[in-house]
Amino acid sequence: MTDKVIEVKNLSKAFGERTAVDGLSFDTRRGEILGLLGANGAGKTTSMHMLLGLTTPTSGLIQIFGKAMPAHRVEILQKMNFASAYQFLPYNLRVWENLYIFAEIYGVKNKRKKIDELLGIFELSHLSNHTTGRLSSGEQTRLNLCKALLNDPELLLLDEPTASLDPDIADKVRKALAQLHKETGMTIINTSHNMIDVHELCSRILFMQHGKIIAEGSADEILQKYGSETLEEVFITIARNPVSQKV
Repeated sequence: MTDKVIEVKNLSKAFGERTAVDGLSFDTRRGEILGLLGANGAGKTTSMHMLLGLTTPTSGLIQIFGKAMPAHRVEILQKMNFASAYQFLPYNLRVWENLYIFAEIYGVKNKRKKIDELLGIFELSHLSNHTTGRLSSGEQTRLNLCKALLNDPELLLLDEPTASLDPDIADKVRKALAQLHKETGMTIINTSHNMIDVHELCSRILFMQHGKIIAEGSADEILQKYGSETLEEVFITIARNPVSQKV
């Protein structure tokens, strides 16, 4: 069995005359937490959508679990999941009802037990019977994380999972994700503008600019390459330098 969960080769996506992703190549190994970083418009979300089979590449190849995406999309998605701070579940359903419906879709066994477990991990148990539309943005974000973990995914894609959380809850979510990763060994791709998330969670980082990877390595390796003390400094350097070269 290959150690590579994701293999991306020369992936590109153009929308008319604008190229959002330009010759992207990388792989993700089993059990790795990979940070995908970059300023707004760098190509992160488009890349994630292509990994999910929501957007068709203009060119290039994607293999997940050794199978081509999107040709084997249904089979691949059964073993992965996705959560975003900008994704919302139906407002008119109660919290537990939303999760139960997704548990049915994913074929989860012992549904109520799994739902109760995840609500406890993300401190939402007291909101189980609340209408989803009454939740705060931070509570919605944590509910989406519960949804994304219902099927015990081997591959989890996260789009700014702490974007709407206060520092205390963000810290709790980071620790919960780190513990779940330790227990399950799942592979995670995390896009984030929160550099604390990246430094604490990610074993490897890819910085994107104009649809290309221009820096990669561990947090410490990237700090050394750029001669910076924090990832925020690196982020700002890359964002303000439109002609950055890969390092």
